[in-house]
Amino acid sequence: MAHYWQEIEALTLRWVRRLSREKFSMLFTLVQPMLFWLIFFGNLFQRAADVQVTQAPNYISFLAAGVVVMTVLNNGLAGGVDLLFDKENGFLERLMSAPIHRSSVILSRFIFVMTITSLQVLVILGIAFLFGVHPATGLLGVATILLIGMLFGVGLTAISMAMAFSVKSHGDFFSVLGFLSLPMIFLSSALVPLTAMPTWMSVLAQFNPMTWAIDAVRPLILTNWGDALPHVGMAVVVMLIFDALCLYGGAKAFRRAMG
Repeated sequence: MAHYWQEIEALTLRWVRRLSREKFSMLFTLVQPMLFWLIFFGNLFQRAADVQVTQAPNYISFLAAGVVVMTVLNNGLAGGVDLLFDKENGFLERLMSAPIHRSSVILSRFIFVMTITSLQVLVILGIAFLFGVHPATGLLGVATILLIGMLFGVGLTAISMAMAFSVKSHGDFFSVLGFLSLPMIFLSSALVPLTAMPTWMSVLAQFNPMTWAIDAVRPLILTNWGDALPHVGMAVVVMLIFDALCLYGGAKAFRRAMG
């Protein structure tokens, strides 16, 4: 068991070192959700948004939960990119033939993606705090937001890694990535509440696990534990089902790719 955790630690540090060498990629990954969504988009629609519809003090307060979960979405769906590049340059095949547990490669990637995502979520909440968005449920609420984000991120990362093992090129991977991410964002309560959507979009949004995650995070930021707990409980149940399905599919893709 000690050797297994040593393998996971070594592989996780490899992902960290790779990221540290890609400083521009790291910077833009961090800045994009804050700058484009929270600051630009939030301020752009500040006056256009009806506070009676959003049920929030202002649009940035309403949008904060959506930006948090969008960050989890983007990071999770991109979680398999490095594995894909390792597969294309032949390193993954050599790694899988090494005397290590194959699952340590997968688990190390999960740990890396979830850690980076959690740090980004904390930074986003910090920037939102500067704009007057103070989580109503305090530090315990922030910890719960991170938990919901990690539960959602596990399933997304499993999808991404399954794609990395299944597709033939990074062109196919990014095409599927773009096809998945935008519909998931717009068919969710990230930008507007379900009540403000056309009926058909509202119905579809309720089948989107992202909606459940956002609807749990938003009351943790805006209201209180009394309002938040039922949403958090439902979100945890939905995320566990979502993760189980994604991990099952991801495991099948991994076994098929490894022969």
